[in-house]
Amino acid sequence: MTPTGATGGPGPSDPGAEPVEEVDEDGAVLRIVTRREMRARGLRHRTVFVAVVDGDDRLLVHQRAGWKDVWPSAWDIAFGGVCGVAEGWADAAARELAEEAGLVAPLARVGGGTWEADGVREVAQVFLARTDDPPTCPDGEVVATDRVPLGALDAWLATRPVCPDSVALVRPHLPEPSGPHPGGASADRGLRGAG
Repeated sequence: MTPTGATGGPGPSDPGAEPVEEVDEDGAVLRIVTRREMRARGLRHRTVFVAVVDGDDRLLVHQRAGWKDVWPSAWDIAFGGVCGVAEGWADAAARELAEEAGLVAPLARVGGGTWEADGVREVAQVFLARTDDPPTCPDGEVVATDRVPLGALDAWLATRPVCPDSVALVRPHLPEPSGPHPGGASADRGLRGAG
């Protein structure tokens, strides 16, 4: 069965065949492997994360599709993914934001780092996009979205399964909220809503 997206679009036909870079701790390319081999062997690879914040200091969060190869159905605080072969960091971030969220917005690099756990090893760069545009999530990787006030994010994180890599790598680089916000997620539900 082919996975379908929230907008009815098909999911990837064989994401495991995609070529990706195995890299060292500094992000230097060691060799090209398939995504399937990278996941099976827990090989270090380059990833990007894009946190999306609106004019009301709310973070756009999303729930991953159940067919994703890591952390299926978990919630995430950033859009992003594996960089393509020879793809620049900013290009990968813009591509992932457009593919997963259907958004095009100026990006600012706000940090980076490495992460290793649960058989996943990443060298990452973190970007921030500021936009009030609604996500359309065209590629089917996202099944629900919501907006969470930055001041309520820690409480939100404590109440659901979330992708641990983005929490570790993105959370420290999020902007401070500009003012007090009521607790909890907003009523601005996206796609199929938050569950």
